Amino acid sequence: MATKLTSLHPSIEERTAAGKALRDRVSRKSQGKWKPSAKRPDPIELLKSADEGRLPELLPIRYGRMSQSPFAFFRGAAALMAFDLSSTPATGLRVQACGDCHIGNFGGFGSPERRLVFDINDFDETSPAPWEWDVKRLATSVVLAARQNKFRERRCRDAARHAVKSYREHMREYARMRAIDAWYSHLEASILVREAKTAVEKTRWQEIEKKAKRQTATQLLPQITYVHNGNRRIIDRPPLVYHPRDYAKKRKLVADMFHRYLHTLPEDRKVLLQRYQVVDIARKVVGVGSVGTRCAVMLLLASDNDPLFLQFKEAFPSVLEPYTSKSKYSNYGERVVTGQRMLQSASDVFLGWTHDDDNRCYYFRQLRDMKMKIDISAMSQDDFKEYIELCGWALARGHARTGDPVKIGGYLGKSDSFDDAIEKFAVEYADQTENDYGLLKKAIRTGRLPARTDEPHVTSQIQRQ
Repeated sequence: MATKLTSLHPSIEERTAAGKALRDRVSRKSQGKWKPSAKRPDPIELLKSADEGRLPELLPIRYGRMSQSPFAFFRGAAALMAFDLSSTPATGLRVQACGDCHIGNFGGFGSPERRLVFDINDFDETSPAPWEWDVKRLATSVVLAARQNKFRERRCRDAARHAVKSYREHMREYARMRAIDAWYSHLEASILVREAKTAVEKTRWQEIEKKAKRQTATQLLPQITYVHNGNRRIIDRPPLVYHPRDYAKKRKLVADMFHRYLHTLPEDRKVLLQRYQVVDIARKVVGVGSVGTRCAVMLLLASDNDPLFLQFKEAFPSVLEPYTSKSKYSNYGERVVTGQRMLQSASDVFLGWTHDDDNRCYYFRQLRDMKMKIDISAMSQDDFKEYIELCGWALARGHARTGDPVKIGGYLGKSDSFDDAIEKFAVEYADQTENDYGLLKKAIRTGRLPARTDEPHVTSQIQRQ
């Protein structure tokens, strides 16, 4: 006679029922509500408060980039949306949230096994938080990007719905998996080729995939460096890439940081990095929301034609922390690295963290390792739909690794009730963003905010370094 095992955890049926029961307290329809809080701060003042600790000489570039479009503004205003999301309905189920979940923060990159995978690729704001916050930010970004592409309004709404539907259906799939299978699951970037609807789209995705696979340190070496007096140097492209005036002093400080960074790596990575020597360091301006943070790229060589490029970037507290809980990590770089490892199916082998002599926090990673450059503005409506469905899928996979997919799936259900609600929220919050963008433009015109719009940058293109 078989012996019945004592259950250590609630059954899948019990967890599903618990997820469904949450609808009594927080209906799915209520997730579509958006109304600004009476305590909502002046958006411009909130943005200015987020500038604390950034390099002031780079702030005009930050606001110049944000001024390009409502979508660009949205990318740089994660702190504002975090405040707004904190007053929206939530089930109480938490995950490791991306924190800045918009369609520009997804893409392809190289795994340690040298596969090209598709996943979330920005974690500066990652923190434990309600899963709904990432979904709402993703859906809103879809509406704004679709509007920027001049899609009809109905198409913009439908696009948001497609992203949310993908999230819901894949979350329910992960709910049926063994926990370890959900953890090991990953998305190959080649799915963009396989799912292409036309021969033209298939060819375009194949070319993007080929370019990404060629994006290695060896290929980058002649593109971003040159030889001067027998020494390899990173090419200056001010104001985006440049060597600081007090280079010798900064190089000594970075050398100390690099030594501390090595102590956060597994022993095998230390052995590998010992084969390389730091040759050059240059400051680098990246992204939209990140402009003003201290960021630099390092060239390391094991031999003349054996390069490695590392990037280190300053890390601040997550914009979600005022509305969730303070990070348990004393180094914000460790928060970013740990969140990335939790959410991504495969992470850079050189991820690590450090601090400088002023106790500023940083994290390290490789630069552009097999990174796909995806131009959202060049997408057809079919391409766009395929891409955002993959974003919803990748987000569900990340949340399923760090939360309870069974309870979340139980709450989401089989119907499109949740899809309807988030579509409504996304459209209304996109309208709010456009209003806030108008305030930004006015603040720049009146001199309340500095802005530089003459530097070489195309905001519609996703080239997060």
